[in-house]
Amino acid sequence: MNFLREVVQQLFGSSIVADIDLTAVGGGCIHSAGVFQFENKKYFIKWNENASSMFEAEKNGLTLLSETSSLIVPKVMGRGTTERVDYLCLEYVESGPAEAHFWKIFGELLAQLHQHTSAYFGLDYDNYIGRLAQSNEPAEDWIEFFINRRLMPQLKMAQDKGLIRKELVSDFEILFNKLRELIPEEKPALLHGDLWSGNFLIGEIGRPVIFDPAIYYGHREAEIAFTRLFGGFDSEFYHAYNGSYPMQPGHEERVGIFNLYPLLVHLNLFGSAYLQEITRTLGRFT
Repeated sequence: MNFLREVVQQLFGSSIVADIDLTAVGGGCIHSAGVFQFENKKYFIKWNENASSMFEAEKNGLTLLSETSSLIVPKVMGRGTTERVDYLCLEYVESGPAEAHFWKIFGELLAQLHQHTSAYFGLDYDNYIGRLAQSNEPAEDWIEFFINRRLMPQLKMAQDKGLIRKELVSDFEILFNKLRELIPEEKPALLHGDLWSGNFLIGEIGRPVIFDPAIYYGHREAEIAFTRLFGGFDSEFYHAYNGSYPMQPGHEERVGIFNLYPLLVHLNLFGSAYLQEITRTLGRFT
């Protein structure tokens, strides 16, 4: 594709005449994505129209994770705009077989990440969860942050789309009044923010590689709950995490509460298939 010539010139300062071959790969449901080779190295690129703010947030998230985590993160080569589209270019990470105790290593490394803390919940910039805006306006209190920055924006969006009935909104309001007695206090932890099986891979050296972050400083149970949402990770992962950074008692009973946020996100992105689980969860706590 011709736009790759512009990308290469912007990123590497190299002017080339011939088109560079691009192999299309899955980039999720939002952007186009592909892999190209330049000077015997492979790179992953995603592109879209009017996506500069999304790619900037992703770049910043990957950069922060690379600075604070022992987990492997794809190196950001650059973000820019050609005449046609916005793009984000990363190093290409080759997949490989898992090394022994892969899940144990993954759990221990995520526990290390979560021990990076902040004076507040949130972040100094907003970002995205999928293609939906995610407010990270700082708050000193997790319950305030969880209600006002996470659940309420998604709940209002679902109402505006006609996806949620008034009765369910009332159930959310009942839950909001109970959250302080249900959720124990934790110091803010740096979270990947969108950690499920589709956002990590086994790298060439057999270690976990994480990508597509929606980072913020949050309650770490929100991250662990998210990993359980679509089938969950291997039990060795949770055992190792808890051995490195023990969870507070009752955390397994709170998984449903924390997963109301990603479920609302999926409701707004993909429709009513996620409504039943939301209703079931509310029924347990209201």
